[in-house]
Amino acid sequence: MSEKETRQSGGSPEASGVTVSDIQELIRRKEEIEAQIKANYDLLESQKGIGMNEPLVDCEGYPRADVDLYQVRTARHNIVCLQNDHKAVMKQVEEALHQLHARDKEKQARDLAEARREAMSHGLGQSQDLSPAQAFAIVNSISPGSPASIAGLQVDDEIVEFGSVNTQNFQSLQNIGSVVQHSEGPLNVTVIRRGEKHQLRLVPTRWAGKGLLGCNIIPLQR
Repeated sequence: MSEKETRQSGGSPEASGVTVSDIQELIRRKEEIEAQIKANYDLLESQKGIGMNEPLVDCEGYPRADVDLYQVRTARHNIVCLQNDHKAVMKQVEEALHQLHARDKEKQARDLAEARREAMSHGLGQSQDLSPAQAFAIVNSISPGSPASIAGLQVDDEIVEFGSVNTQNFQSLQNIGSVVQHSEGPLNVTVIRRGEKHQLRLVPTRWAGKGLLGCNIIPLQR
């Protein structure tokens, strides 16, 4: 392995926005470096078990003839470079884990704050629901087997919401007719029945009887 390759193996990810994938890549790089270090040590071992510090000259000061001096020097150089790269990668892994942990803590804090806001909002919504809902129309007849009957509407149900129509925007039964004609799926219908609020899903559709609902609705006089 060349010195250039070992330098490249020590590159670092972006300091900010660390992801799990970044850490996995750093760990993969660390394992590659460790494998390369082992390969170079194995090469030294194959050269008469020479290590990093044994002399490369004999007792008379001449270069040793029993080992490949070029391979030994190259392996030693590579090991030094790789060990430096290994230290750098390990530092990057430690920093990345720290950043990821800190970001997770921040996310947990944000999620907790959001959950508290939602809980407070839900509590406010429930307190608002405790106030009596205002109905704008009442069901005074229903045909058996009709879409209204299948949806669970009953005679004397007071209508609070019919799709997008509610007490605030209701002007006439034409509002309901328009919603029915332009509906492309189930309509959410909220009614008050014997003092209790009920949520129904009504699907306007052709059936054996007249119209798309099979019920008669009249406006309430307030």
